[in-house]
Amino acid sequence: MAQLTDDCFAFGGKLLPLEEAVAQIAERFPVIAGSETVPLAQADGRIAAEDVFAKHALPPFTNSAVDGYAVRHADLTAGGETVLPVTGRLPAGAPADAEWPGGAIRIFTGAPMPPGADTVFMQEDVRREGERVALPPGLKLGANARPAGEDLPQHALAIPAGQRLRPQDLALAAATGHATIPVRQRLRVALFSTGNELAEPGADLRPGAIHDSNRVLLASLLARLGCTVSDLGILRDDATTLPDHLARAAQDHDLILTSGGVSTGEEDHVKAAVETLGQLVLWRLAVKPGRPVAAGLVGGTPFVGLPGNPVAVYVTLLFVVRPLLARLGGARNEAPLAYPVRAGFAYKKKQGRREFVRVNLVRDGDGLVATKYPRDGAGVLTSLTGSDGLVELPDDATGVVPGDSLAFYPHALLW
Repeated sequence: MAQLTDDCFAFGGKLLPLEEAVAQIAERFPVIAGSETVPLAQADGRIAAEDVFAKHALPPFTNSAVDGYAVRHADLTAGGETVLPVTGRLPAGAPADAEWPGGAIRIFTGAPMPPGADTVFMQEDVRREGERVALPPGLKLGANARPAGEDLPQHALAIPAGQRLRPQDLALAAATGHATIPVRQRLRVALFSTGNELAEPGADLRPGAIHDSNRVLLASLLARLGCTVSDLGILRDDATTLPDHLARAAQDHDLILTSGGVSTGEEDHVKAAVETLGQLVLWRLAVKPGRPVAAGLVGGTPFVGLPGNPVAVYVTLLFVVRPLLARLGGARNEAPLAYPVRAGFAYKKKQGRREFVRVNLVRDGDGLVATKYPRDGAGVLTSLTGSDGLVELPDDATGVVPGDSLAFYPHALLW
């Protein structure tokens, strides 16, 4: 397993701005995912490991874009109707004749243009009279003919390395001659929750216990991001056993991800366990919700400890862990796309930290207005299920007033 050295970040006690954390991830962490070649049918959602080039031009030959009649534009009567004999028939998949027979060739969509022909009349625009066809005036040279390489020239870049492959990418690979594609191997993520108060979903609750929802949330989102997740259960708040659990997980995973236990409480032991095994290299972000995020190395394996509250877990996975996964997995880090909306609420915040506020959208005339979800605690799971998305409040902002333009991240399009 590829591992990292333990000097990825220079530790600092101050709250780290979000952009600085992401920039350090991009600069310091190398790609560790290996590569493999898979059939196109198995490549959706994977990361292209290499540039993929067109084996041939697309389309590979000049062809007709419509059903109609292929002619030589020079044979048309300027300013008037042209009547030509129908001298051939050319369906898709048939080879074109080596010599231009003159007249008009009955041609079908996708069929190669006959040598000498350069223009195609649509069948609904002409008048067929037995073995002759009447062609109206005004059609431009080259109309309805698709030249070879119009879509992509031979040897051109079809898919760049680092692209998360979509169905349309795979279609392009197929159209340019590929049956397989080199992809990055899926990152193996070890997933823990921590806390004496946690119980497995569905278990009877003892006094003082709550069901663990973070692991379910994280495992589902990590799967959507293309990871192979090992659910390693709940770790108790035990300073003596935590290092052993983390060390075992580091042996056969590319990333260790935990939630809870990284703040400053007397029962928060994860941070100390990481320092025992390796190095804590990043702690505390200038983000709300989500300040107590710890990143480091367990031996040479990357580690990220997320907060214990589920909304903070959601936010930090999106804006911190996702860029790290992209880097480790050889993907291009493409920030989630935000959409401009108008604020329909007033809100005060502290300067010097990024805030993400849960909102719903309502239509107001031709635009969209964001209304703040009424309950905004970091532990309120229904604020994720009942909201449409997040709006981002910049570090230097001190608040929001109705009418402000805000960057909106819709839940439905984030993953």
